[in-house]
Amino acid sequence: MATQTDSDAALRIASGRKAFVEPLRLGDRLKEIRLSNHWTLEDVSQRTGLARSTLSKIENDQISPTFSAVQKLIGGLGIDLPQLLTPPKPQSHTLGRRDLTRVGEGKQHPTPTYEHELLSWQLAQKRMIPFKTIVRARSFDEFQEWVRHDGEEFLMVLDGDILLYTEFYEPLRLTHGDSIYFDSDMGHALVSVSESDAVVLSVCTRGENA
Repeated sequence: MATQTDSDAALRIASGRKAFVEPLRLGDRLKEIRLSNHWTLEDVSQRTGLARSTLSKIENDQISPTFSAVQKLIGGLGIDLPQLLTPPKPQSHTLGRRDLTRVGEGKQHPTPTYEHELLSWQLAQKRMIPFKTIVRARSFDEFQEWVRHDGEEFLMVLDGDILLYTEFYEPLRLTHGDSIYFDSDMGHALVSVSESDAVVLSVCTRGENA
């Protein structure tokens, strides 16, 4: 059953008044447009014919613009109504995080084929996972199945030579300084082919479900 509140809201939408109420954050949007064009309040005032004090009050949500003021904003700024009513972009705030890993202080994670050293492992909720790996495997037969995980991976050979096996391509030899980027949900495996075990640096992105 429709309530009086629902009816009032419907009336506001029908009358056009809905477009200029506070939830639209029109003041924030006006300020966003102004700053993106490197305009001062005086610049906008000259373009629209609205007083600087009026523009300041609109930007700070102290007043709601009249229909006449909105028309002046649209005409003076060279935009259309949908552009003015588009919600402002959310502001991003850097957290300034960092996580230092000294040589040899990474978190060790050995497996039968690889000896991983997780880097920056103390930083939670990061979007990338960096790690250094000593490739112990000497034959593809040492892998019981393909290695695969969600996301993407960047790999660079720091020392030695490897063969990169992937399920859709022929094995690829990579040597010191070579790098490659690939979808890591594609089956893959690394094998050392140099005299000493190869060392690689990998950076993986987290999958959407990670």
